[in-house]
Amino acid sequence: MDLPARHIPLQGASNFRDLGGYVGHGGRTVRWRVMFRSDHLARLSAADLGQIQALSIGRTFDFRGELESQAQAYQLPHVQRHSLAIEPTLLQYLQAQVQVGRRVTADDAAAAMHATYRGFVRHTSERFAELFTHLLAHDVPLVFHCTAGKDRTGLAAALILSALGVSRENILHDYMLTNALYRHEPGATTELSPDVMAVVWRVQEDFLHTALLAIDEDHGSMAQFLTVRMGLDAQNLERLRETYLA
Repeated sequence: MDLPARHIPLQGASNFRDLGGYVGHGGRTVRWRVMFRSDHLARLSAADLGQIQALSIGRTFDFRGELESQAQAYQLPHVQRHSLAIEPTLLQYLQAQVQVGRRVTADDAAAAMHATYRGFVRHTSERFAELFTHLLAHDVPLVFHCTAGKDRTGLAAALILSALGVSRENILHDYMLTNALYRHEPGATTELSPDVMAVVWRVQEDFLHTALLAIDEDHGSMAQFLTVRMGLDAQNLERLRETYLA
């Protein structure tokens, strides 16, 4: 039997993919065609909108900050958009360093990326908890995204897959798919060098490891983090798995 394709090729979004098919708790697989992750959805073509409709997607969860959302706004027919805004800080920080005359290197960009991932865990975890609240409400197919679909979206996917009992190996595999799929939009001007932007536009396993380490340092384990910070007590965790595992 042919398995569904994980990557959904769209004209206006390069990193749109299904979270289905990974083996989770009790050997059950994550349901296909229910949860998707993506880069932003503001450039979808008419054909792309047809694909979204064919996938029965009824809700989107947008992790972009206020200015990001305003600059590249979207409204999809028959789809409810929810804002879970996490304001971006990485490019702003790096560009500020350039503006005060500092030479910014690829190592600086990587260090800033690590700080960003720690910040997701320690300062904006309530946004990811809101996503779980929506996941528990019903199982209408959904897509969650940020601008590139790699950092805020990448951690959200890792938390969802962790809650569903997917192995760390497969979580990292899903995270790293961005490097094979994501195409950043041409024409954006920046004062940052190409080697710095090469770090910014890609993911590294160490970035996600930094977030997972912060979870362990602050809460002792992923299980405790999911309980305390994501609101997944035993009953909610079981309901999540019953909803999203085949």
